[in-house]
Amino acid sequence: MKTAISTFALGLVMAVPVAAQDVITYDFEGSFDDATFAVESAIVNRGLVIDYVSHVGDMLNRTGEDVGSETMIFENADIFLFCSAAISRRVMEADPMNIVHCPYSIFVAEMDGEVMLGHRAYPDGPMQEVEAVLDAIILEAQAQ
Repeated sequence: MKTAISTFALGLVMAVPVAAQDVITYDFEGSFDDATFAVESAIVNRGLVIDYVSHVGDMLNRTGEDVGSETMIFENADIFLFCSAAISRRVMEADPMNIVHCPYSIFVAEMDGEVMLGHRAYPDGPMQEVEAVLDAIILEAQAQ
């Protein structure tokens, strides 16, 4: 019984949510539409398939009044979700719990007339390969 209680207590400690992850951002010289096109092109140029584009900015702007807010957070914001079978296999063979990071995402956001690109920061170790790919995609998008 004591072991069961200890195991349960350990499970509770391990289930505590962690703080939001760090974000890596890059400035983009150009319009929001140019940035989304550049990011999409840079992803596809690597042979990757975009699974979904989340139009977060549209959703926030559309629902603000419904939830009692008049604050405009983003003028525009989209998140591109995609995966790489090869990279995902490597990082999940290293640690199956890296599944939590898949699919990978890059966001494009416009605030106060400034456009930025970004992604979450990943933990040290195998996930640094994913972070390097995301950085390379963004750098390619910036150069277009």
